[in-house]
Amino acid sequence: MTAHHSEMKSLFGKKSFFLFLFSLPLYALLYSQSNQNEPLWVVESKKKGEGYYELQFLCSDAKGWEIYTPEQSPGGVPAVSIAFEDSLVHAEMPIRINGQIKKIKNTALDTLLNVFDGPADFTISVRIKGIVPERLTGSLFYTYGKNDEYIPSAEYAFSVPLEGGVSGGWQPRVSSLDISRPLKNCGDDEAVNKGLLTVFLLGILGGFIALLTPCVFPMIPVTVTFFTKKSTDRKKGIRNAVLYGFFIFLIYTLITVPFHFVESTRSEIFNNISTNAWVNLVFFVIFVVFALSFFGLFELTLPSSLANLAGARSGIADLGGIFFMALTLVIVSFSCTGPILGTLLVGQLREGPWPLTFGAAGFGLALSLPFALFAMFPRWMQSLPRSGSWMQTLKVVLGFVELGLAVKFFANADNVKQWGIMKREIFIGAWIIISLLTTLYLFGFFEKKNEKVIRRLSFMSVFFGILFGAFTIYLIPGLFNSKSAKLKWLSGFPPPFSYSIYPHHVLHAKGVNPIMNDLDAAMEKAKKENKPVLIDFTGWACVNCRRMEEKVWTDYEADSLMRTQFVVVSLYVDERRLLPPHERITYTNSSGKEERILTVGDKWTAFQKENFGAVSQPQYAIITPDFRALTKTKFYTPDAGEFTRWLTCGLEAYRAMK
Repeated sequence: MTAHHSEMKSLFGKKSFFLFLFSLPLYALLYSQSNQNEPLWVVESKKKGEGYYELQFLCSDAKGWEIYTPEQSPGGVPAVSIAFEDSLVHAEMPIRINGQIKKIKNTALDTLLNVFDGPADFTISVRIKGIVPERLTGSLFYTYGKNDEYIPSAEYAFSVPLEGGVSGGWQPRVSSLDISRPLKNCGDDEAVNKGLLTVFLLGILGGFIALLTPCVFPMIPVTVTFFTKKSTDRKKGIRNAVLYGFFIFLIYTLITVPFHFVESTRSEIFNNISTNAWVNLVFFVIFVVFALSFFGLFELTLPSSLANLAGARSGIADLGGIFFMALTLVIVSFSCTGPILGTLLVGQLREGPWPLTFGAAGFGLALSLPFALFAMFPRWMQSLPRSGSWMQTLKVVLGFVELGLAVKFFANADNVKQWGIMKREIFIGAWIIISLLTTLYLFGFFEKKNEKVIRRLSFMSVFFGILFGAFTIYLIPGLFNSKSAKLKWLSGFPPPFSYSIYPHHVLHAKGVNPIMNDLDAAMEKAKKENKPVLIDFTGWACVNCRRMEEKVWTDYEADSLMRTQFVVVSLYVDERRLLPPHERITYTNSSGKEERILTVGDKWTAFQKENFGAVSQPQYAIITPDFRALTKTKFYTPDAGEFTRWLTCGLEAYRAMK
């Protein structure tokens, strides 16, 4: 095996699991085209008693397929099963067959099995505890096939009305809310009706902003290592760098392809991915693995299987490897770039798919340019000493930084799911330990006595050791329930003060109090107190939301206005708590597409998108208790004075209409 091929081993070992792990979020995004040749089902319900219903599943058009009857389990998998979205709904077995059946020889399993002879028709009884919803939603998993084809566990999602069911009585769109015609014109303008060139330039701006996020910068050393090893001469290095930048640009552009072909793609998909707890946990694992590789436990290289598929020779293998590096950057950085890209794209969604593509193309171009330019000169790194040099020190320090970022991703997941594991002080404590270990390493405390080469303390090691030591000391007050725990420089990164090991954090008490999370209750309170309502669209994993709460909301004037002149309601769009069954609805959005409201976050996302034209957070709106817009909305505004002037404008508008 050549030296070149030895570099192409496994990214995290010899197995392909981690390749799948990296690619899973992108595959989930791109996989959305349904099979148009599947059997067609109709579901009806019949009330049999209080909370007791009978569901009939009928397939009169099987599209030439044979549907297996439900009483059997070919291959150990039930031929038919039904799952509901809520544990309060219980299916009573067995499933009763209404249609005719016949036996066939299943060639795939080499056995005789029963299929419906004609229309598939069967019923099942269900019991519902508590309030019966207006509609019952679930999934039918069934098996079908013909000749030597065999398709087990095909899914049909159904939603059937229930007699006597109770509707939540709520729809996302409020007819009296017209954000395009507020009483006063103060606030931020929406990015609508802009030309494609303007959208492209906005995308470039968003890409440069994303480049400064902590999810993108940690990929730089991976890029340096990869191109340092692969670039044997300047011409080849420039070619690889250009290809690398082009692939980053191409991937971001291709992300918008589903918008051109699939009508069901939802505009908030980017925010949903970036705030999804399980996606954040995947990123947590990835960053821990990166950290361990920087600590020297194993070498970060590319999967040999990828190179073999692309071609055994260097030219083709290089192409596949460079594309994989670009794909890795896009996937790992998505938790930070997703909200920025989503904010850019949502304003263009109603204008059609091309503005989305132009915006994403500009975003990808801006993000790719610095990496391409940096990768053009990898030999700068080759000219530096290696054994016992600063490069090894840099890699280890970056490993500690990766661990700190991994803690942040885990905290995102914990905040969204409200597990109570990574509360604010636990998060800060973890960062203190990581920062302290970095300081000790930079000052040479972890050198092995039997090592042949002892790392000398350079000026840079001492300098950054002092910086990390100072940072460790700076973090310590954050462990206590005191005013010094504010940690202004880190505003937005740790969990909020409300998510604390202390039941009543002193700094949370200083903020707007009380903050409500129920829109109906807030509107009722506003009517009684004759005050305007300040809506705060926020998220548990929203960094800029925390910055606003900790820097702007605590400003004396802003705090005074919000506390005394407004009723403040914070609506968490990434709240994954399920709504009660009777409050779950299917509604037709402003684009004419049906969407399901299942969780609290779904409800507030739909309300924000349908009435305020955005899915980015934070977004603030000032309305009357009878749902009339007083001003334009306001987005992330780190200037407390500007935010206060907007609040004052909304208050003046409310007083003027009384």
